[in-house]
Formats: sequence, structure tokens, C-alpha cells
Amino acid sequence: MSINLPKISIVTPSFNQAAFLERTIRSVIDQNYPNLEYIIIDGGSTDGSLDIIKKYESYLTYWISEPDEGQSQAINKGLNRATGEWVGWQNSDDIYYPDAFSQVAKIIKKKPHLDLIIGDINLIDEHDALIRPICYVKPTYESLLAEGMVLTNQAAFWKRTIHNKTGWLKENLHYGFDYEWFLRLLKYTSNSYHIPDYLGALRLHDETKTSLNQENFKSEYAQILECRAISKWKKYLYIIRRFFLTLIDGKFSYVFNGLKARCAATFFNRR
Repeated sequence: MSINLPKISIVTPSFNQAAFLERTIRSVIDQNYPNLEYIIIDGGSTDGSLDIIKKYESYLTYWISEPDEGQSQAINKGLNRATGEWVGWQNSDDIYYPDAFSQVAKIIKKKPHLDLIIGDINLIDEHDALIRPICYVKPTYESLLAEGMVLTNQAAFWKRTIHNKTGWLKENLHYGFDYEWFLRLLKYTSNSYHIPDYLGALRLHDETKTSLNQENFKSEYAQILECRAISKWKKYLYIIRRFFLTLIDGKFSYVFNGLKARCAATFFNRR
């Protein structure tokens, strides 16, 4: 069975995330995907994370715990070790949903020319409760420039060979490295595909980098976009594009709720 399925390599960078790490690991290995390579790169955790990793050691292709220079370097370490035809990374506090890998494998077999496959995600809290869904559409280089992160690593997979063209994640970036990486990936390829289903979840909690370092995020995003200007009319064009593609995907209630929330926000801002 596994011979006929593409080999998928998943990298989990981790540092002192014992509260959530086991849920991340289980979300990978409970996929029961027969051609999986799973790699964990720990940055020298001291909070009990190593006990969790060792508990699942038999399911791991490789793991290491040593000091590093941050999340982007840890991901690069793992991606450099990966041997799968397709790769991705899942942060140590986020999760995949059941059958995510199987869905991706089906698309790979049907459309072998693709370089990038993404799905939708949910935002969840520290107890796995739903905060809100986020639906995406087929990503392009200009759609990322126009709207920011219109895809996330929590539900993204790409051909490992694309790194031969794009290189690796920039290790001098610590907050916007994922945005810069996906911009670079989509600059080199238009062979992307969107699965209109929830493949993963991004966890929001008090200790996330997003919660703690908003100013650093803004600074790195400004640096990334410095030489990548896009006109205002194109930004509106891509908003309209996403609106219609989301409707085509059948996400009518999602679009309606989004419009309702935007109208309410506009109303209250004008009061």
C-alpha cells in the first residue's frame, strides 16, 4: 500500500511546548499514513518535552534536542534531513486533522505536476475548542503580496525538490520567516492547489509568538515587503478574487458570516 503513496516528511520544531507537544505528535502519527517520515527538532527544552518525545520515539524517523538559533533554523535542520517527495512542518503547539495526509496524497496522484498543496484551517484555543474557521483559496505570489498570509504551514505541503530553486527558510527572520518563504516559493511556481477542507489547526494561546511579539512581527513583515510593493487596486482585486473563489468552493455561510462581521465592524467604527 505505502509503495503506491507519495512519501511525506513532516518536521516539528519544538522548544518548551510540553503543554501541547503530545497533541501535535499524536495528530501526525494518528494519521496512520503508511509512507510517513516524521522528524522532531527540539531546541534544548527543559520543561518535560523530551519525556514526551521519547514516549513516541518508535514512531519517529529522527529526533534531536540541542540549542539552536530559533524556529527557522530548527525547521531547516529538519527539512535538510527529510527524504520525502513532499514535505511540510507542523509547529509544536498546532495540529493536523484526521485524514489530512490521505487527502493530500489523493491530489498528488491525480495532479503530479503540482508543487504546493494547501487546505483550510481552524483557529483553536489551548483546550482545542474552535475559535473560528479560516478558509483559503488557490494561492499565488501576488495574492500573498496583496493580502498577507492567505495560507499557513498548518495545512501546507510542497515538493521537496522546490528547495533546489528557492533555497531554505531565512534564519535571520524569527517572526515572518513563513511569510517570506511562501512568497519565495510562489514566485518560483504557479503550480499550487487548494483543498477546500480543514486539514489543520493553528492554536492561539498566551505564549504564542503572535501574542507576545506583535511589534517584531510588524517590523519583519515591513522588511519582507520593502521591495515588493503592490498597487492598492490590485489588493482590492485579490479580495474580490478570494470572495468569488470561496463561493465557488461552496463556503456560502463562511462568506456570509465574514461579510456580516465586516459590516458590524464598519458600523461600530463609525459611531
